[in-house]
Amino acid sequence: MAWLKSLPLFVQLLGFAVSMMYLPMAFAIRLEDWDVARTFFYHTTFLLILIALVGIAVTGYASRNSARHYLLTVFGAFLTIPALLAMPFNYLVPSITYFQAYFEMLSSLTTTGATLFLDPSLVPAPLHMMRAIVGWVGGFFILVVALSIFAPLQIGGFEVFAATRGGQKGTNQIANADASQRLIRYASQIFPVYVFVTAILVLCLLIAGDRTLVAVSHAMSIISTSGISPVGGLEGANSGYAGEVLMFLFLFFAVSRHTFFFSTDTEVMQNLKLDKEVNLVLICITVIPILLFIRHWTAAFEGTGTDSFATAITAFWGAVFTVLSFLTTTGFESSAWEGAQSWSGLGTTGIILMGLSIMGGGIATTAGGVKLLRIYALYKHGQREIERLSHPSSVSGSSSRTRIIRREGAQIAWIFLMLFVLSLALVALALSATGISFSDSLLFATAGLSNTGPLAHAAGESFTGYANISDTGKAILCVAMVLGRLEALAVIAVLNPNYWR
Repeated sequence: MAWLKSLPLFVQLLGFAVSMMYLPMAFAIRLEDWDVARTFFYHTTFLLILIALVGIAVTGYASRNSARHYLLTVFGAFLTIPALLAMPFNYLVPSITYFQAYFEMLSSLTTTGATLFLDPSLVPAPLHMMRAIVGWVGGFFILVVALSIFAPLQIGGFEVFAATRGGQKGTNQIANADASQRLIRYASQIFPVYVFVTAILVLCLLIAGDRTLVAVSHAMSIISTSGISPVGGLEGANSGYAGEVLMFLFLFFAVSRHTFFFSTDTEVMQNLKLDKEVNLVLICITVIPILLFIRHWTAAFEGTGTDSFATAITAFWGAVFTVLSFLTTTGFESSAWEGAQSWSGLGTTGIILMGLSIMGGGIATTAGGVKLLRIYALYKHGQREIERLSHPSSVSGSSSRTRIIRREGAQIAWIFLMLFVLSLALVALALSATGISFSDSLLFATAGLSNTGPLAHAAGESFTGYANISDTGKAILCVAMVLGRLEALAVIAVLNPNYWR
């Protein structure tokens, strides 16, 4: 065990990710699918032997343990791990190429959830389990990375809080300090809670009527916000609305960074109550469904002959669940979402889903997107500027922390938003150059950068599947998924010439 802890983080990540493939192997043994079980056993064992040899070769290597160094390691891990996981996937699905298998695994690891298979029956059940596990591991990985690496470097949304005038020196000292202890501490704190809440949701879905594979996959997808489903979405599940209610409650783990510390933080309820991200989410899941609901009697009213109380409640629930699902970049549609669209009479709901996915969830969570804290900082800044139009000499009575978020925090949030929009434009133009229509290119670019793979299916009117995109287009989407998962500020930090000296 001491030898494993002494290995570089990159080698540890490779070993941990590859060893997780023994779980779908065990599931294949349970199903008595011996060909799939042998394939997983051979590939996993062979890759672990190679990783062990690499570990022996680098034993005693003293690497820099600063957060900046680990940022490069994280970047390399997102590019390398899917290449190893794609080997058994490509072997078991001979109809796809190795690069397409790489796309599938990278999509799972970045919790994007974009899949090449519109028909889930084309893929063996253990491979669906593998996709869910890879997404679940990717969600846990980004949680630990956000708290132990992004926070000291003032990226990933933490720059909104850290934009103080006098805190730069202390932050630089933390960024250059040993980050390995922070990685171990946060991993040991989060992992038990991460496993516990996943197991609780699995048990609840099993009680609600889901099969084992569906319950495990959907539970892992909800906790990691990957949106991976072995049955093509919630409509194929047997748990019905009871399962949706359960998943709705657990989606709040992607709203605030405080949710995974309820076992160690005695003031977690107070923190959640004061968390601006939670308040913003509550506003979104209340206001947007109400507006869609009211529109039935304003712009879409055609009579009350088909209206009923049950239809109205079902439509409202479909809107509430879908709004929270896409706001956390999970991408699950409620089985009542189609009814909610018909009730509202709005034919362009895809734009609403795109906007919610771009907003994203909370900082230091498994959700992607711009992040709610940045949206809140821009909102407070805009609110203050509107007040100053009427009262130019007024003095705000808020606290110093709020003033920092409204001034320096809003400035850096605006810079990130512009980087996100610029990235969105470049990715959309690159996809358009491969022959995809501009509207579909914008949709695919939004799905990739916000790590919401199911968005293309939910919001696209002419969506025919990711499999119909050329390999060049898939490569562009791979870049977009990694860029969205690590965020533009982190990638810019990696490309900073200061790292090369």
